[in-house]
Amino acid sequence: MMMESYIETLNLGGMPGRLKPGLHARRVVGLISLLWLLVLCVCQAKAEVSHDAFDAANKLYEQGKFLDAASAYEKLVQSSQTSAALFFNLGNAYFKGGQIGRAIAEYRRAEQIAPRDSDLRANLQFARKQIQGPTLASSRRQDWLGKLNLNEWSWLASGAVWLWLLLLTVREWRPALKPVMRGYTLAAGIGAALLCVGLASLLQLHSQRVAIVVDADAIAHQAPVDESPTAFTVHDGAELDILDQKDDWLQVSVDARKIGWLHRAKVSVAPKA
Repeated sequence: MMMESYIETLNLGGMPGRLKPGLHARRVVGLISLLWLLVLCVCQAKAEVSHDAFDAANKLYEQGKFLDAASAYEKLVQSSQTSAALFFNLGNAYFKGGQIGRAIAEYRRAEQIAPRDSDLRANLQFARKQIQGPTLASSRRQDWLGKLNLNEWSWLASGAVWLWLLLLTVREWRPALKPVMRGYTLAAGIGAALLCVGLASLLQLHSQRVAIVVDADAIAHQAPVDESPTAFTVHDGAELDILDQKDDWLQVSVDARKIGWLHRAKVSVAPKA
């Protein structure tokens, strides 16, 4: 399914506060208005360029030129035009082009922005079902933490902490309210603690990395050199834990029995969650 683009332009409404009449004041107001107008024009121009480029990439996709569409989407990513819709469409283009690993990598990037998007989650699950051979499976902990993105966890945790601190302040300010507010303060404190634990767990997962195989058949060696014996073979789309890195080689594993070294060019690296 193709997600449509949405491009937001800055809302630059509102005028500066009124100044006392006078030549200097009028010049200041005129200069500020001119600067706002220039900023608005630049932002609108960038939005129009991005929108046109996104539409052009979508047309390539609709024409069945999937890898050409992927290249067009990649140019938008390289120009810092990032959104869940862009990564989702890029993943779709790669999947249709037969590159499952790159599709999964892009779906995962989209998932970090829009973790509850049903179409995205369905496409990611479908792509993972196409993988042949060993690959990592997500844990219940990852699935639970992944229901919110990092920004959402951060806002919830910080909001809960501030609410708890506010209730403590009110209790100290109005001692007569302590009996009434005891339960609310306790509940807010427990909620803040749980949310902070969830945020810390997600940050821990983000600090860990997985290697997503983007080659049809990638050989994991027993040592970080091409001449080393084969440890095991993985296929396009396989997701592997990264244990270590040496130069252009990554030590990866599916489980404790399968550990080997893959060349960095054969994988795409992503956060674990």
